[in-house]
Amino acid sequence: MRLKISLLKEPKHQELVSCVGWTTAEELYSCSDDHQIVKWNLLTSETNQIVKLPDDIYPIDLHWFPKSLGIKKQTQAESFVLTSSDGKFHLISKLGRVEKSVEAHCGAVLAGRWNYEGTALVTVGEDGQIKIWSKTGMLRSTLAQQGTPVYSVAWGPDSEKVLYTAGKQLIIKPLQPNAKVLQWKAHDGIILKVDWNSVNDLILSAGEDCKYKVWDSYGRLLYSSQLHEHPITSVAWAPGGELFAVGSFHTLRLCDKTGWSYALEKPNTGSIFNIAWSIDGTQIAGACGNGHVVFAHVVEQRWEWKNFQVTLTKRRTMQVRNVLNDAVDLLEFRDRVIKASLNYAHLVVSTSLQCYVFSTKNWNTPLIFDLKEGTVSLILQAERHFLLVDGGGIYLYSYEGRFISSPKFPGMRTDILNAQTVSLSNDTIAIKDKADEKIIFLFEASTGKPLGDGKHLSHKNEILEIALDQKGLTNDRKIAFIDKNRDLYITSVKRFGKEEQIIKLGTMVHTLAWCDTCNILCGLQDTRFTVWYYPNTVYVDRDILCKTLYERDASEFSKNPHIVSFVGNQVTIRRADGSLVHISISPYPAILHEYASGSKWEDAVRLCRFVKEQTMWACLAAMAVANRDMSTAEIAYAAIGEIDKVQYINSIKDLPSKESKMAHVLLFSGNIQEAEIVLLQAGLVYQAIQININLYNWERALELAVKYKTHVDTVLAYRQKFLETFGKQETNDRYLQYAEGLQVDWEKIKIKIQMEITKERERSSNSQSNKNAGLKL
Repeated sequence: MRLKISLLKEPKHQELVSCVGWTTAEELYSCSDDHQIVKWNLLTSETNQIVKLPDDIYPIDLHWFPKSLGIKKQTQAESFVLTSSDGKFHLISKLGRVEKSVEAHCGAVLAGRWNYEGTALVTVGEDGQIKIWSKTGMLRSTLAQQGTPVYSVAWGPDSEKVLYTAGKQLIIKPLQPNAKVLQWKAHDGIILKVDWNSVNDLILSAGEDCKYKVWDSYGRLLYSSQLHEHPITSVAWAPGGELFAVGSFHTLRLCDKTGWSYALEKPNTGSIFNIAWSIDGTQIAGACGNGHVVFAHVVEQRWEWKNFQVTLTKRRTMQVRNVLNDAVDLLEFRDRVIKASLNYAHLVVSTSLQCYVFSTKNWNTPLIFDLKEGTVSLILQAERHFLLVDGGGIYLYSYEGRFISSPKFPGMRTDILNAQTVSLSNDTIAIKDKADEKIIFLFEASTGKPLGDGKHLSHKNEILEIALDQKGLTNDRKIAFIDKNRDLYITSVKRFGKEEQIIKLGTMVHTLAWCDTCNILCGLQDTRFTVWYYPNTVYVDRDILCKTLYERDASEFSKNPHIVSFVGNQVTIRRADGSLVHISISPYPAILHEYASGSKWEDAVRLCRFVKEQTMWACLAAMAVANRDMSTAEIAYAAIGEIDKVQYINSIKDLPSKESKMAHVLLFSGNIQEAEIVLLQAGLVYQAIQININLYNWERALELAVKYKTHVDTVLAYRQKFLETFGKQETNDRYLQYAEGLQVDWEKIKIKIQMEITKERERSSNSQSNKNAGLKL
């Protein structure tokens, strides 16, 4: 990825340009110390003077009023705030009319920023005050006051906090009075610029110490740049939060959100005092000290999938290269490319007006449809369909271009969704809520309606990243997520009434990804790279989960690596310095998944005998139990030395009825309630009581015996025997009540139990003979 710079031969301004701001992706306004506000049209390359400000007004900062206001969508910004050296800020219309001028600070107003909703404006000045104003320019409050000038300010993602500079310090102050203020020393020199991104919640700072830094919202340092030759005068996040730009003297740099640099350009600009990104995140404008406005276009982005590499060579041209035969195709577009995604044998490209869908089998005839709103901020792909996110909503399309659905939920803000907070599979869409970060909304892909009984998934902590598995049946769909403690959890997506278990898979997990061909999960866990070959093991037999893992040392990936993709058995990881590392994992677990989903158990056993690996046998054991194939499970458990489980499986085989067998398989997986329900529905009340006795669920055992008026004496006898073994006295009131005047006769109880077993055998043989008779008929 690099920047394509364009700079006019002669500057349009006579003095230094102090600030710039985009109205649309093709129109920019610039303000200069020559008191002019100039409009730039990039399509026609025309520039017009909008207004000549009075000679005593020297503009310092400009910020356009946000576009989307509630339901009413404006196609472009209509007015902006301009701060100036005379202590005022000015509300100016698009046509250049000064609607209002407000006395704001003593000395220059150094920065002004609208919040995301456009309901409040924050200004900071040389007098060290931070003030909050209404939309119409009425003073609401003075948020803070200090002894040094405040050079820069930014709103938090939820518009509830304000970040501002104080010399070498950065301060985050919530709008609520008495809320905790966060303050830390960020630079060794005065901080000149800050920016806070609403999508990734990360903070940028630039200082006179010639460094730029990336912080999280708790003030923890994530990246610090090398020392530059000159002070860093400007920084700005791209709208999507994946990139940021840095400006200095004769320097413009494009960086990844983790800090490493994609490109460094040295245009003849003087110091770049202000950087603005276009709304679609494809272009940068810089306000230059020598009167120029520098424009830079982000080109040479790359997308890779299997043997295909796609490169954006120009604004409207892509090059596709097949590395197997070195075949090259050129893709031309009518408008400039904004976003693209390559996965599942399809390339999806959104331009400013249209969406193109290419198949990797045929690059010549794309499917094209018009977009509702031009600026697509995110494209996600699954095997059967893809998802587009723009300023207006979330839209699901098939690869044939057919619109499928558009999920919605209360308080939805599409501008802050990214690949970590939205996940797509063949039948489900999952979206993490921003208003309450402990909640995940789940939708049916085909209808866009809430999944199951309409309840959302809620967790006890804030969730950072979510991912749906890609293969298997809809009823078995699982979602994995990482919470703010960096714990990895997995849970089922389908929710009908009963509360699904959320089970912890791992700790200190920084990034995760599901395989695209089978349900294998990988993650970077502290200092290890971990692959969960069969994550469903936690639902079947948690004891053997550790045996189904593959782990290797991850120190070679350095600090803060990120999993880019998991295609087939190839995992791609991006290190903190921007380099890509490819890891191949064993192909055998994927084959095992295939055999299990097709119920080819003999082939699966043969494969495990060929590979001779404990992880394979452990996966097979869990898969077989999950699919109720106890013969295969017995072989697999024997291979990994779980003798107690082999014996238990053998005892299940000897049970007289299929209901009992089913119940004990459920018990094996820890599903006690479900096992009890199966027995009660089959009329096997004694067996339901007995499993509770075996598990020492004394309360439940007595409850069932009393409810069905049977085997109360059996429960009391077992309870008495249990207490005698441990030399204890009965203290439970209910047991004391029913034991009053009752003599335990073990001979009688044994006869009753034998009768129950005989009755069950007879029922089983009767149902079998009825079945056989039905078959003969």
